[in-house]
Amino acid sequence: MTRLDNVVAHLAQPALPTPTHRRGPTLPPHRLPHLPGQVAIPEQAHTPGPSALEQFNHAPAEATRQALLTCLRSLRWAHRLAEHRPYPDLDALLAASDEAAYDLTSVDSAEALAGESLPALPDDIYGVAHTALNAAHAAYEARFGHVFVIALPAAPPAELLDRTLEGIRSRLTNDPEEERVVVAEELRRLARGRLTRLVGNFSAAAAH
Repeated sequence: MTRLDNVVAHLAQPALPTPTHRRGPTLPPHRLPHLPGQVAIPEQAHTPGPSALEQFNHAPAEATRQALLTCLRSLRWAHRLAEHRPYPDLDALLAASDEAAYDLTSVDSAEALAGESLPALPDDIYGVAHTALNAAHAAYEARFGHVFVIALPAAPPAELLDRTLEGIRSRLTNDPEEERVVVAEELRRLARGRLTRLVGNFSAAAAH
């Protein structure tokens, strides 16, 4: 299993507990000679491992495309980002993501939307709220023919329902062309946020 496979699995494996050992016999105590400006055991130079972006850049192409599809379910978008590696920095990768998202055709967008779902609500949200959200989404889907998507970065769980409902209701007043533009922007923002987290998880995957 590659490091990239660990990222796709959302790094679900818990950290193993640190084993405890009983210390064995030690060498007899002795006094080190005084060596001004020196230490008895030289410090070892730290050699940093590959960065998260370097791991992303050099991961197998097919595994990379599969991981990218978890950010935006568009084959064209994922293929384009995988094929244009390596990226010098995260900003370059995100700029490439934005450009590829802006170039999606209507067919590509429909493919991406088919892989989306409504934001998950906290478990303790009461049933009436779920009913209201389902009704609002049904009205949206009946008007535009696809799932409602919205990027809500860092939205507190308590505000998620209200912000989602507000977004659906306000966008129901759009005509289809206006909503197409909004949807394209929301897909771009969703892909950008997920891609940032994906690349950031490479370092965590390497540690397991």
